Amino acid sequence: MAKKGSIGVTTENIFPVIKKFLYSDHEIFLREMVSNAVDATQKLKTLAANGDFKGEQGDLTVHVKLDEKAKTLTISDRGIGMTEDEIDKYINQIAFSGVTDFMEKYKDKANAIIGHFGLGFYSSFMVSDRVDIITKSYKEGSKAVKWTCDGTPQFEISEADKADRGTDIVLHISDDCKEFLSKTKIEQLLNKYCKFMAVPIAFGKKMEWKDGKNVETDEDNIINHIEPLWTKAPSTLKDEDYKKFYRELYPMQDEPLFWIHLNVDYPFNLTGILYFPKIHNNVDLQRNKIQLYCNQVFVTDQVEGIVPDFMTLLHGVIDSPDIPLNVSRSYLQSDANVKKISTYITKKVADRLAQTFKDDRKDYEAKWDDLKLFINYGMLSQEDFYDRAKEFALYKDVDGKYFTFEEYKTLIKDNQTDKDGNLIFLYATNKDDQYTFIKAAQDKGYSVLLMNGQLDTPLINMLEQKNEKSRFTRVDADVIDRLIVKEDEKKTTLEKEKSDNLTEVFRSQLPHLDKADIWVDVQALGADSQPVIITQSEMTRRMKQMSQFQPGMSFYGQMPDNYCLVLNSDHPLITKILNDEEAKNADTLKPIEAELKGQQARLAALHQSQSKKKAEELTQEEKDDLKNTEKAVSDQRQKKNEVLANYAKDNAIVHQLIDLALLQNGMLKGAALDTFLKRSVDLIK
Repeated sequence: MAKKGSIGVTTENIFPVIKKFLYSDHEIFLREMVSNAVDATQKLKTLAANGDFKGEQGDLTVHVKLDEKAKTLTISDRGIGMTEDEIDKYINQIAFSGVTDFMEKYKDKANAIIGHFGLGFYSSFMVSDRVDIITKSYKEGSKAVKWTCDGTPQFEISEADKADRGTDIVLHISDDCKEFLSKTKIEQLLNKYCKFMAVPIAFGKKMEWKDGKNVETDEDNIINHIEPLWTKAPSTLKDEDYKKFYRELYPMQDEPLFWIHLNVDYPFNLTGILYFPKIHNNVDLQRNKIQLYCNQVFVTDQVEGIVPDFMTLLHGVIDSPDIPLNVSRSYLQSDANVKKISTYITKKVADRLAQTFKDDRKDYEAKWDDLKLFINYGMLSQEDFYDRAKEFALYKDVDGKYFTFEEYKTLIKDNQTDKDGNLIFLYATNKDDQYTFIKAAQDKGYSVLLMNGQLDTPLINMLEQKNEKSRFTRVDADVIDRLIVKEDEKKTTLEKEKSDNLTEVFRSQLPHLDKADIWVDVQALGADSQPVIITQSEMTRRMKQMSQFQPGMSFYGQMPDNYCLVLNSDHPLITKILNDEEAKNADTLKPIEAELKGQQARLAALHQSQSKKKAEELTQEEKDDLKNTEKAVSDQRQKKNEVLANYAKDNAIVHQLIDLALLQNGMLKGAALDTFLKRSVDLIK
């Protein structure tokens, strides 16, 4: 006779459901159903191992069967099954987990029991109009029973016809979840969630090609590997085993650089394999490649907040029974055990890198360019990782030689310390574009680092903060003698008036570049140095680069690039231009400069006399006199600049020198480049 009743849902036991178990994706139901079947099977194996079950275990394969016509999905096991009383206790009382009782009794012997809260079964109602349980306990004399529920608190239990022990869960898939009646969809979910479960799982039969078509065989199609690589002892594995497993996990990826096999049982249980992939120049490209498991059951591949952020660039598997299976990711991120695991993994990764560096530095250096992004990201984002990584983080110079930070400091300290005791680290970001600046530095005996990585700008800032009296300067940030100032600056011998005229000659002919400001400076660099050179402000450029990493600095990203055109007053070409300008403009400029000097002298006198009075004490006549004199100075200066600009616009050497400097910095393009090429031909005819 059938028994009817209501499922016990009380305030006391519904809170664990709300707080700890919020399914965000319908597809998770299949993981829960198969996990329950695996649990029941593992319990039987544990009972048998302890002598509490003396019968034949037989085939323990879990079967997943799809019937599209009947609209059912059935998960069957030959595990311990349930009695009517156990159904009443474990199914009819939500959040009362059968695993809890079992684990308490066999806490030292239980074999990989997955469930934690007794909630997984009810995920079946997310996709089903009705769920049937047909079950028979392993206990001698047990009768088979059938439990049926349509998703309301009402259920029905009746006798069933089932000869063998175990449980069949029959899901009657609802019309709005028809996607789960697709063989392809179920195969996809089984492969995602159940690929490494510890009991064989069969879905349909294997296919073979026969008589020109695929036909079904009698052999079960086992979809999982019950002993994945991370469950095996590292001593039993070879390099090819690890590489083969990596190819299985990530079929389209390059071969990994190396790997870490995790295996710890105190103070928590953790196994897994983490691979170091070849990381190129996109931090986000390889994320979500670590797969998180609980007793070989897939939990998530979204591990941000579960492992340190920089670790999300690694690939591989982490498996721990101490990671809650039936909870949300937000709960995972705050779980104490998960945080301990995160700390442990960070330490293991750092130890592995340190050991690799120590054991075979040459091989480590060969892999550095692929490791660099990962290690730099870790040092920038994780203080404790920086403390470890500073011993094996490398810095490459433009000649391809590698150094630790301390090694490099020792190398450059004698030759690259400025007059104020600052150690200057010169660097380039592009060997070809900055070749002239690199060569100038090397000719002075300086060493130049190659800092062309995606995270090198924030790394440089961090290294400057952590190392007193150390400063990084790009080789094109200034002329070579001012990159590392070892004595007071050499002054140009030019008179100020001549220097000003020379500056205006070149300034007037500078092109207007989009989002770029160029100013002109005259320096005595020696006759053998370049006649003109363009440098870029280290501070402005670095602030613009940092705006990409720090949202609060986004304003700096809108600032124009800041360049300086440096004229070498010692170079014969610059001297020639200055002498030619004086010869051609002397008569025109003489009266203008005389008037300008007179007005400037008068303006200085007015400023001096009026500075003794408060603003309100000045008469209107005095104010007008000052204003008119300022205008007279401005007018004469404008006249002078017009004369110099008219001279410069027709001077091919001036334009050629400006364009050469622009070309050297990759700033000469389009029509301007075409004009330069034509002018170059004309000059050498």
